[in-house]
Amino acid sequence: MPFRLNLLFFIVFLLFSVLILRLGLVQIVYGENFQREVEKTEDVTINTPVPRGRIYDRYNRVIVDNAPLNAITYTRFQGTDAEERLEVAKRLANLMTIPLSAEFIDIKGSDDREVRQQEVRLTERDLKDYWIMTRPEKAEKKITAEDRQLLKEGEITDKEVYDRQLERITKKDLLELKEEVKVIAIKRQMEAGYALTPQIIKSGVTKEEFAIVSENLEQLPGVDTTTYWERYYPEDRTLRTLLGNVSSANEGLPRDRIDYYLSRGYNRNDRVGTSYLEKQYEDVLSGQKAQVKHVTSKSGSLLETIQVSEGNRGSDLVLTVDMELQKEVEKVLEEELLQTKRKAGTQYLDRAFVVMMDPRTGEILTMAGKQYTIDQETGKPKVDDFALGNISSSYTMGSVVKGATILAGFDSGAISPGDVFVDQPLKFAGTKEKKSVRNFGPINDLTALQRSSNVYMFRTVMEMANVKYRLNGTLPIKSSTFAQLRSYYSQFGLGISTGIDLDNESTGFQGGSDIPGTALDLAIGQYDTYTPLQLVQYVATIANGGYRVKPQIVKEVREPTIREDEIGNVQHSFEPEILNKVTMSKDEIERVQEGFRRVMQTQNGTAYSAFANASYKPAGKTGTAEAFVSSKVKGAKPIEVRNSTLVGYAPYDNPEIAFAVVVPSAYTPNSSHSMSRDLGKAALDAYFDLKEKGEEEVAEKEAQEEVQEQE
Repeated sequence: MPFRLNLLFFIVFLLFSVLILRLGLVQIVYGENFQREVEKTEDVTINTPVPRGRIYDRYNRVIVDNAPLNAITYTRFQGTDAEERLEVAKRLANLMTIPLSAEFIDIKGSDDREVRQQEVRLTERDLKDYWIMTRPEKAEKKITAEDRQLLKEGEITDKEVYDRQLERITKKDLLELKEEVKVIAIKRQMEAGYALTPQIIKSGVTKEEFAIVSENLEQLPGVDTTTYWERYYPEDRTLRTLLGNVSSANEGLPRDRIDYYLSRGYNRNDRVGTSYLEKQYEDVLSGQKAQVKHVTSKSGSLLETIQVSEGNRGSDLVLTVDMELQKEVEKVLEEELLQTKRKAGTQYLDRAFVVMMDPRTGEILTMAGKQYTIDQETGKPKVDDFALGNISSSYTMGSVVKGATILAGFDSGAISPGDVFVDQPLKFAGTKEKKSVRNFGPINDLTALQRSSNVYMFRTVMEMANVKYRLNGTLPIKSSTFAQLRSYYSQFGLGISTGIDLDNESTGFQGGSDIPGTALDLAIGQYDTYTPLQLVQYVATIANGGYRVKPQIVKEVREPTIREDEIGNVQHSFEPEILNKVTMSKDEIERVQEGFRRVMQTQNGTAYSAFANASYKPAGKTGTAEAFVSSKVKGAKPIEVRNSTLVGYAPYDNPEIAFAVVVPSAYTPNSSHSMSRDLGKAALDAYFDLKEKGEEEVAEKEAQEEVQEQE
């Protein structure tokens, strides 16, 4: 017995000795190495979005702002598995509602449909993935013995087996998910973003939802309640199509530009401008993101969160637009559109445009467009914003381009100021007569513009083509004359890009053939198409003495400020840019300016009836063009209509405002109305009335300051 006890103690001694030796080896020899492994961490820096910059008008009135919204977010930490996320999603589903939509199938069944907001979009694949995850036994039955054998032999992969499972899930299977759709939607949102990046589960949550989720955060790992933002438009129906859109938190980065944004530090779920001003100035409006550093252990556990940078709200844009003028013009535009639609021959009238620009700087003061539609729900007429149509849609503009035709004739040497042609119908072999509205007899260039003679323009182009008129003779005009005339038009911005800093600008369309007779149509604006913005650039070039100025919609970029009632310092100012100087002489341009003055200020002028009493001394040119609209009757021929246009500027001797009015499909043949002239008059009246009002306010303010100084 003593021997065995001693042997036992000896063995215990040896074991303790080995243990002590091993501990010494670990702590003394390799201690530092193991300590470094234990202390090894990973730093992950996450960029979080900040509110976008505001957009102001030229007088610092807010056009676009940010509205704060309560939001619920989820941050997926490394090491969190799908089962844990599912459990959190189930708990959240009991605490909040979430608008959703399901593509491809009706998850509620054909007899139980409901209106769904496009807040969270569920696809058929989302539903099937969830079905497989939550119903493993049923999912196993979707795998056949043949599938298992092929997998064993290496003929197919695990992914291909999973794809076969997905294909075999039926609509009946998915209808089992009727009560779980909200959980699926929440789980999908939770898994949409990167690890350690907050992902919006729902923005715009109610106060009750915000409170109840906040109270249960301990049972919702990764979930947080915070404040988010949404774009807010104080004047929602004004300039809306031109301002553009911002993607939602669920949409994230647009697919067609995802690589572009990812390479610039964006997250996949970041909100970005997707169209027009919001997209064009994304780099300015997006701001400097806040940075948060997450310190994690080697296993992925979150150890610490450090605020690296608070970030800065996006810079603010100051537009050249005068919102008061914009609203006045839009009000008149909407009223005129609704009233004119009641008149005979206006069944195809559905839109109208007014653009106003400073001819000296190119600053756009107003870009108004309205579209007449029928509300699908009420069946009543309504008018929507279509400011975008000023740059994206083009039309035949008619006689408004005759100023460019006269100047092309001057510069080419085909005609000279004061040249006289007899305005009477022209008859060529095998064609209908080409004529003016009436026979004006012998007229010069000034009368041709004043009374809108077509024949004078025809004869000008014929002279450019070196074609002498003979009754019933031929008209041998070559393609080179088309190119020559369009080249002259392009000097004024017709048929080419205006240079405005916006995407998807249309440059119009050229007529499809060079048939000699269509050269005469081109000369009176009835062949090629132009946009309203091209039209205002054209008349501004004539108004300012021959300088084509780039249209400018953004005036300044300003630093962001914390207070809403103040605007920051100027970061960048956009200066006027002259794109080209026309080749016509000063005397030739002044000749056309005089013709335009006579259009609006002399009794035989085509716009005299509308502008006779205008104190601001306008000049301009009217236009009517033949056009066609598609018939709703299948196989029927296009229906002939008339486009009505007007361009001008004021005062004629020192222009400070230029404008273009375009009313497509204004009326059918054998009917007419004065909508384009009424719109032009109302727009100029609004501009000069607001200018006078502003001058009075400035004078009053200066007088008050002077009194205060004296006191």
